[in-house]
Amino acid sequence: MKVRRWTGLTLAVAALAALGWWLATPPAQAHCDTMAGPVIVDAQAALTAGDVTRVLKWVPAEDEAEIKAAFDDALALRKLGDQAGEVGDLRFFETLVRVHRAFEGAPYTGLKDHDVEPVIALTDAALASGSADEVIAELTAAVEAGLRERFAHVREAEAHADDSVEAGREYVAAYVEWTHFAERLHLAATTSAAHGGAGHDGHAAPAAADAHAGH
Repeated sequence: MKVRRWTGLTLAVAALAALGWWLATPPAQAHCDTMAGPVIVDAQAALTAGDVTRVLKWVPAEDEAEIKAAFDDALALRKLGDQAGEVGDLRFFETLVRVHRAFEGAPYTGLKDHDVEPVIALTDAALASGSADEVIAELTAAVEAGLRERFAHVREAEAHADDSVEAGREYVAAYVEWTHFAERLHLAATTSAAHGGAGHDGHAAPAAADAHAGH
């Protein structure tokens, strides 16, 4: 069988598949731990209003008590002056983001000062404007470019696949990248957006990652 022709190919495919699913996950996760992200923006608004309700949507019900306690501590420290208030605010932000990240199934690595990724900024702007056209255009262009680049590479590699063992391996690597890239895109586009099972935003890697492990 063709599957047995390439020694160690199954392991290579499995490794690339795992890497692919990991690469497909971080952007959505990275959005929530930035100072400009929606979690902190809501947290700042909640502190200003003196009402924790605004941020509770970011955490599961069983963690509400921890968030409320951190919020009350932050409000109390604000009454002691600006410096104490800044400390309390930061502790509240860290607690909120840490709990939210745990809900997503992602590790908490601290608050980030860097700006939100451009595509995430576009998604937020789309909600504000009421139109998804710009997001759709941006993603469509990026997807098309990614597909065309990988297709051209695998076609070129295929033409020389039998020239040598190294050329054959280059073709296999290009083939795996081409097929798994298309698979990841299709799964991302067709997976239900319902918030069930895997947690908030469905960040857990789907079991289908092994679908092509036998290539």
